[in-house]
Amino acid sequence: MNDLSGILYIVATPIGNLKDITQRALDTFSQVDLIAAEDTRHSGLLLSHYGIKKPFFALHDHNEQEKAAVLVEKLKQGKHIALISDAGTPLISDPGFHLVRQCREAGIAVVPLPGACAAITALCASGIASDRFCFEGFLPAKSKARRDKLEKVAEEERTLIFYESTHRILDTLADMQEVLGEARYVVLARELTKTWETIVGDTVVNLRQWLSEDPNRTKGEMVLIVEGKTKQESEAEFSPLAIKALTLMAQELPLKKAAAIVAELYGYKKNALYQFGLENL
Repeated sequence: MNDLSGILYIVATPIGNLKDITQRALDTFSQVDLIAAEDTRHSGLLLSHYGIKKPFFALHDHNEQEKAAVLVEKLKQGKHIALISDAGTPLISDPGFHLVRQCREAGIAVVPLPGACAAITALCASGIASDRFCFEGFLPAKSKARRDKLEKVAEEERTLIFYESTHRILDTLADMQEVLGEARYVVLARELTKTWETIVGDTVVNLRQWLSEDPNRTKGEMVLIVEGKTKQESEAEFSPLAIKALTLMAQELPLKKAAAIVAELYGYKKNALYQFGLENL
């Protein structure tokens, strides 16, 4: 590590309620030479609220790989920089990865300041198992790609966490219903820490219906906490006839081939049948 280099501070900012800023974050903003922000106008409102005036440097998804090197050079010259995103913890579905990677490769100190994170805030209030979870960020915008992604995590037993936009929430729940099943339990955490904060949990089909009843319910920043697949759910997914057919075919054929045939005959997903066979036959 170069003792003459500056420090890159990763600073979490509020996800809604400005009072959620930490004292350490405010102290750091006062001490650094520069603030790298996803949206300088948006972040300017936060700093203005606390009477802090510092130079900004725009760092976002479209310029990060190019501009990260510029910031690294400034750090090598001894400048201290704070990295922030529009809201919450930087790098969590936000820019910053390339900058942090380059800093670590250059031996520049990277100091994280903990604080607000929408995913963790939603998880702790969801009532869904929080000891093991997968953060998946935003699902793809197109339905086909979104369903393909959901297929990959359909058998996941850990709790799943997604971010979603107001424009896609109903379509995403429709795809979840199709891929994960209408009985899968989902908690929607909307507008966390803000005036209209709402946390609602139900089966995916009921949650989708509830949102459809009032357009206002689909507005705002959203987090979806999805219960992982349970063993009981896996066992109840297949009919006794399908399980018997899989058992008999697996005695004569490789399990993967047997699962593909039974899936075709009974309309199930072959990967789910194959997994069931691995665990039960």
